[in-house]
Amino acid sequence: MAILNISDFGAVPDGVTLATLAIQDAIDRASSGDTVFIPSGRFLTGSLFLKSDLTLELAENAVLLGSQRLEDYRRIPTRVAGIEMPWPAGILNINQCRNVKVTGAGTLDGQGAFWWHKFWGDDENGGMLAQYSQKGLRWVVDYECERPRNVVVYQSEAIALSEFTSRESGFWNIHLCYSTQVLLQNVAVNNSTGPSTDGIDIDSCQHVRVENCSVSCNDDNICVKSGRGAEAQQLAKTASDIIIRNCELHKGSGITLGSETSGGIERVIIEHNHFSGTGVGFRIKSSRNRGGFIRDIIVRHLTLKDVCYPFMLQLNWFPQYSYGQQVSDQQPLHWRKLSEGVEGMAGLTRVENIMISHITSQLTRQQNFSRAFFIEGTEECPINKLHFSHVHLQAQEFGKIAGVNNLHFEQVTVDAPAMTLTENDAYER
Repeated sequence: MAILNISDFGAVPDGVTLATLAIQDAIDRASSGDTVFIPSGRFLTGSLFLKSDLTLELAENAVLLGSQRLEDYRRIPTRVAGIEMPWPAGILNINQCRNVKVTGAGTLDGQGAFWWHKFWGDDENGGMLAQYSQKGLRWVVDYECERPRNVVVYQSEAIALSEFTSRESGFWNIHLCYSTQVLLQNVAVNNSTGPSTDGIDIDSCQHVRVENCSVSCNDDNICVKSGRGAEAQQLAKTASDIIIRNCELHKGSGITLGSETSGGIERVIIEHNHFSGTGVGFRIKSSRNRGGFIRDIIVRHLTLKDVCYPFMLQLNWFPQYSYGQQVSDQQPLHWRKLSEGVEGMAGLTRVENIMISHITSQLTRQQNFSRAFFIEGTEECPINKLHFSHVHLQAQEFGKIAGVNNLHFEQVTVDAPAMTLTENDAYER
């Protein structure tokens, strides 16, 4: 079991010289059980592809610095935000592998500002976002604006990610997809801003544990997904048997189920997590063309401080993004996939058996906005068996609860002195 130092293969730690070929050479030459070692320094790289029975170790002051040239990221078949399509590979890719470890106290830095500017320009309302929105194409721009992810685990098994930091990703930070037996432990995600810079996305995976992680980003901190629309419904690749525990959530939109639910989400445990200054605590989001199900979810022992929306459950989320237009056969295949939702009653996500207990949400300053409940199911297919017990919430507004059957409150107390205002129905992420 050898240790292969990338410096011995010609990788230059100056943050300027492209080191992709040298690092990939070290990976390719490694034998089963070997470790590829990233020493201290800043190594500029495009896409790297790990292989089975390999450990990648990042030294404490090692930085893998993502290239800002799209041509340095090979376009490969993958899944992006619920749709299977060609897309740039990530910085680190674990594709169709088994028994891979990525560890060490180093950092993956996606240099995301370049990619964010491409999407939303200087003011977060320009760039490709403005161009497509003006044409009524808000629903497709996220897929047209190609941006690399920092880490992608795809169709893999027995994967362990630990100790390192992922920061400033151009798109999602860590994306797990179609994989099983994955452990994330003591990983930190730090994104200052950026569109769709989710922290950790668990996408149609089984038997995943996320423990002792710290996540600060500009979208969902940790998200469980299972695909979008008719394609994902037909694939029926469920996200299941997932545990998210002992994590610290800071800036971001909380721990989320959805909005891609078409393959189904079940048997998720979210416990002993701490939120501070987070936009949302526990969140479910879907739309009327996703279908699928969310069921048998346990949320317990959460501590929330200065969280705007402790509980946000919305089944008609972000229509401008969620509902695509009918397009012709001359349009790109991914446009057609986006336009093919799950129709009729089958398109309504079935949400049932959600057990929420032992939650405390407090405001350290009364001027901080908080709405205790923001729950919007659908009249035709209400959320069923939603149980809150041993919950104490400090908030400004009580909020709204609609589209629910079999709602149970047991030892729930709410301090909410202000009126519930319709203007607070909007949430930007």
